Amino acid sequence: MLDRLFALSPTLHQAYRLREQLTHIFDTASTKNEAERQLQHWQDHVHASGLNCFDTFLSTLDRFWNEITNYFLDFQTSGFVEGLNNKLKLLKRRCYGIFNLSHLFQRVFLDLEGYHIFTGCSP
Repeated sequence: MLDRLFALSPTLHQAYRLREQLTHIFDTASTKNEAERQLQHWQDHVHASGLNCFDTFLSTLDRFWNEITNYFLDFQTSGFVEGLNNKLKLLKRRCYGIFNLSHLFQRVFLDLEGYHIFTGCSP
């Protein structure tokens, strides 16, 4: 399916390959120095490609280079916290109009633990 799309848009194919290369770096680089070298090489490829779809990301990468490459020290992400924040924001929208704080916390507890309690398995 993607082959047909890429045949119609070689630029999209090029952007897709660059994105795959970036993902590969985060999946395989074993040290911070190796990751920095590979990321710099990847940035050079992006600049040489002439694509501008990565411009915002490249700016962010340059601005937070040290913070982003620190991931390769312990391979820890903030994914859990981001997911929890997203779940709480959604719950807050769903519970609009609940003025009793106790009921709100009951809903939070049920959304976070209810599947496990009532079904014996995780969501």
